[in-house]
Amino acid sequence: MLKRRTLLGTTAVLAAPAVVRAQQAPIRIGEINSYSAIPSFTLPYRNGWQLAVDEINARGGILGRKLEVISRDDAGKPQDTIRLAGELLDEQKVDILAGGYLSNVGLALSDYALQRKKLYVAGEPLSDAMVWEKGNRYCFRLRPSTYMQAAMLVEEAAKLPAKRWATVAPNYEYGLSAVKWFKTLLSAKRPDVEFVTEQWPALGKIDAGATAAALAEPKPDAILNVTFGPDLTNFVRQGNTRGLFENRSVVSVLTGEPEYLEPLGDETPVGWIVTGYPQAQVETKANQAFIAAYKARFGAVPGMGSVVGYTLIQSITAGIKRAGSVDSEKLVDGFSGVSFDTPFGPASYRALDHQGTLGTFVGKTAVKDGKGTMVDWHYADGAAYLPTDAVVKALRPNAG
Repeated sequence: MLKRRTLLGTTAVLAAPAVVRAQQAPIRIGEINSYSAIPSFTLPYRNGWQLAVDEINARGGILGRKLEVISRDDAGKPQDTIRLAGELLDEQKVDILAGGYLSNVGLALSDYALQRKKLYVAGEPLSDAMVWEKGNRYCFRLRPSTYMQAAMLVEEAAKLPAKRWATVAPNYEYGLSAVKWFKTLLSAKRPDVEFVTEQWPALGKIDAGATAAALAEPKPDAILNVTFGPDLTNFVRQGNTRGLFENRSVVSVLTGEPEYLEPLGDETPVGWIVTGYPQAQVETKANQAFIAAYKARFGAVPGMGSVVGYTLIQSITAGIKRAGSVDSEKLVDGFSGVSFDTPFGPASYRALDHQGTLGTFVGKTAVKDGKGTMVDWHYADGAAYLPTDAVVKALRPNAG
């Protein structure tokens, strides 16, 4: 009897660690985004990360722990972002910060992550400053930056006969950066071009008629457009009405993304050179599997936001696995150079500046069955459009 009781007691002690392991607290990600400000993009984005979390947890989680995302809405306001980030870290005890949409919001989160020495993985913010001038050890960025997307578009823009260019962009970090790099890179390839006017409408407050008139006045051969969302819709309608786009080339950042094409419908201008996502036209195994899983869960076709949300979580999972820990310093080392799968194929976070190599698609706009779409597209691998190490080190003295 004594021996049996002793044996049972020993067995219980040996079994206890397994029970403890099974009941470990989840790994918590504090996710912040502009859900109420930019719902056309952020709601598909949320669907994307929810799908990824479900898939990861169905496979047993990460490091034997479930993944939990605690989400907040910053309404596109940097001051609210910092307050929410503090609440997520101090009250919710999250292990990682993630998300962001607008570039100014992303920069605020990056700076706060540096102050708190907590990892921040930016999904959508595109400002180059996040990984260059204001880059820091604790910030990683997933999507191709304004520099990278400008470089993709300049490849096509440089082939145009156009010499006189006009630009229109929202007057904040993203727009300023996109125009700067487009002008710099196009001028390097085509020293004969000149930029004859620049228009800087406030984000969400474009006077589209006045903007279209101002762009037309110096008679440019081509236009760079950086507006998006409702501003883009208003700009296109006024431009169509006033004949702004007739016999002019237009190069446009993000416009080929379904979230921005769909509201245009049959008003979609034909022949614009754009970055975007031609959805089901991309017949790779990874993309088709992603679309099938997304449709099964949400009954809809994914947008670019869906890809960003899904891939953000996949990249975080890969970084945590490589780090083997949720300690912030170990996470930074684990994320530096880590590879991860995406619906567009393999990608990674470059160790030098923490920029992701996820690419995007470049093509032209068209109308099919009364809807905007992309044609003549190709995939632009982000790794091929990263600046050289020397350029990065000049812009970011603490690179590496």
